[in-house]
Amino acid sequence: MPAIAQQKPLKLWYAEPAKLWEETLPLGNGRLGMTPNSGLAKEKIVLNDITLWSGSPQDANNYEANKSLAAIRQLILEGKNDEAQDLVNRDFVCKGPGSGGAQWGKFQTLGALELDFDHNGVQGEPAIPKDYRRTLSLDNALATCTYTLNNVKYKREYFTSFDDDVNIIRITSDKPGMINCRITINRAERFEVSTEGQELQMSGQLDNGTDGKGMQYLARVKAKLSGGKLSADQNSLVVKDATELIIYVSAGTDFKGFAFKEKTQEILAAAIKKPYATQKARHIANFSKLFKRLSLDLGAGQAEELPTNFRLSAFYKQSDLDPGMAALFFQFGRYLSISSTRVGLLPPNLQGLWAKEINTPWNGDYHLDVNVQMNHWPVEVSNLSELNLPLANLVKGLVKPGEKTAKAYYNAEGWIAHVITNVWGFTEPGESASWGAANAGSGWLCNNLWEHYAFSMDLKYLRDIYPVLKGSAQFYKSAQIKDPKTGWMVTSPSVSPENTFYLPNGKTASISMGPTIDNQIVRELFNNVITASKVLNIDAAFRKELEERLKTVPPAGVISKDGRIQEWIEDYKETDLQHRHISHLYGLFPAALITPTSTPELAEAARKSLEVRGDDGPSWTIAYKLLFWARLQDGNRAFKLFKEILKPTLRLDINYGAGGGVYPNMLSAGPPFQIDGNFGAAAGLAEMLLQSHDGFIDLLPAIPDAWKAYGNVKGMKARGNFTVDMSWRDGKITAYRISSPLAKKVKIKFNGQIKEITSVKG
Repeated sequence: MPAIAQQKPLKLWYAEPAKLWEETLPLGNGRLGMTPNSGLAKEKIVLNDITLWSGSPQDANNYEANKSLAAIRQLILEGKNDEAQDLVNRDFVCKGPGSGGAQWGKFQTLGALELDFDHNGVQGEPAIPKDYRRTLSLDNALATCTYTLNNVKYKREYFTSFDDDVNIIRITSDKPGMINCRITINRAERFEVSTEGQELQMSGQLDNGTDGKGMQYLARVKAKLSGGKLSADQNSLVVKDATELIIYVSAGTDFKGFAFKEKTQEILAAAIKKPYATQKARHIANFSKLFKRLSLDLGAGQAEELPTNFRLSAFYKQSDLDPGMAALFFQFGRYLSISSTRVGLLPPNLQGLWAKEINTPWNGDYHLDVNVQMNHWPVEVSNLSELNLPLANLVKGLVKPGEKTAKAYYNAEGWIAHVITNVWGFTEPGESASWGAANAGSGWLCNNLWEHYAFSMDLKYLRDIYPVLKGSAQFYKSAQIKDPKTGWMVTSPSVSPENTFYLPNGKTASISMGPTIDNQIVRELFNNVITASKVLNIDAAFRKELEERLKTVPPAGVISKDGRIQEWIEDYKETDLQHRHISHLYGLFPAALITPTSTPELAEAARKSLEVRGDDGPSWTIAYKLLFWARLQDGNRAFKLFKEILKPTLRLDINYGAGGGVYPNMLSAGPPFQIDGNFGAAAGLAEMLLQSHDGFIDLLPAIPDAWKAYGNVKGMKARGNFTVDMSWRDGKITAYRISSPLAKKVKIKFNGQIKEITSVKG
């Protein structure tokens, strides 16, 4: 559809340089990223390449594991879950150190570009500048920094180009010859710096965990001046008396055989030849093709003119004065999606693509028990559908290793991935039973893959992913056992991520059979595979097998004696009532097994479960709860959680409990930085405005009082490949337009009524 102009510029801005990395402004083009701190005497720009991983492919399957399977299952059936867990820890985890090992690897920072400035011959920290301002324009994917010092106006512009695939920094002064600086590049380990002519280079090789010869990388830095003189010494570029300085950074790795040495040279040469104005214009145009598909206006407030860090504090204290903050945060989520992934490359990891460390928290990897899925929850509804495809490619790469894992541990057909994976195709259980034995990962990934079809209705894509979906269904069908108490077919052994319960003997365990999340995932997956086989007119025999098995799959939820949805097949007492994971509500979101319309009793039980869980947690947890309350159509409770997501914090510790929030640069704090909170909250805001999972398109299903006065959205997507535009006043829809590539009938609900309409072609 055509691009839609935003009604007003979307920006983050600050009145001082970033003191912490968590105050820097993220730029990225899906492959390269940078975060400048816009310091005065010293500028530090952290660099990233989404493909830069240590480690290497490994086979950590324990091929003897399935010999212990019968004993583990029997102990669970006898209620001896603690003994079963001991046996899982002995025989049913991955071989070796797992995710703690060097071969498993981690996403790492590429390094840092550093600029040491000499303002008018004064080295070191200069006098206090006038009119300092640094800004991130979400509309243009462009950061700027402006200030006046010694009566000279300086301006820096930064972007990671969607044109020539390089990082670009342009520095200008309004008086000639006022730019003097030294340009260096470094990394915490495994790097060499040299100059070749007037090109600065940094290269190295990461540890693969075996012989030390892992992934190779190369960064090239060149500068172009107007006026002044450029020279190079052994490990830096020196700029003297320039009026304009443009710095180009080209970087790459040998991931999947990429010819990084040749390609980085070609890309850099092409970028330098192009006029800066052309490069910038093409960058903005290419970025805008994605970003400007959707506009959202929730009204303006007094706080919009404040610097973003002060605006965040004001919003947390009195959110009703700033209705536009939700629109800004939603669009910031879309901006981060576009900036951190690219078709043909990798999906965003736990940090998107912005890592400041060698040792990233939790390896900066792909967690499969909510986190990588949450990273993709907003892309379909926010009209960025193709950004789901890198995840689909990653999942396709898990099928072959996942088949080995399914045989090794469960002697089962199909494929499985457990709780964590990396770019090397790891599918084995994690190294500890308490979290590593979850069966949910592969089935949960299939939900993301299915959602792309549900929104796009792309039959070619459905044919492509059908073997992946089928293989996952084959695993669950093959690996289920019969619970003699209920007659249900369930997974065993498994865990409800990453929770623990008390046994009647007072001991604790995580290992169980048929945790609720597994039952919900199996029910949803089997139904999706059945639907796909009908749509594609294939696999009738397997379809019939799944239809039969579905009769014995546990229901979407069992209500406990205290009115909540049980997390496990037995009504165990939880060890932590406010646990950060809420896995047993998977059927409420992302699945559509529990809705207020179709299953009101389960919806009410889900509500009670959420009340007991509370409203705090790491940011991704708060975002998940926001999504649940939106699905329960409680807009004010969802908005309360959105406000909690935006609680300002500077905490950097590893947090597993209460205390999430947002850093001054609006990146989500676990803490530490985890991008899933940004993406989960963006998805939650969308669910408050539009839902399409329950057989109809629901306009404003969970609108909070804070947004009722006025609003409009253009370009939001609904399942069935519908595009939705709508406006409202006083909480009532005043105008709407539902369009699709072909005109077709669709049910919509607005202002309390359901009616069938025909969509507009277009």
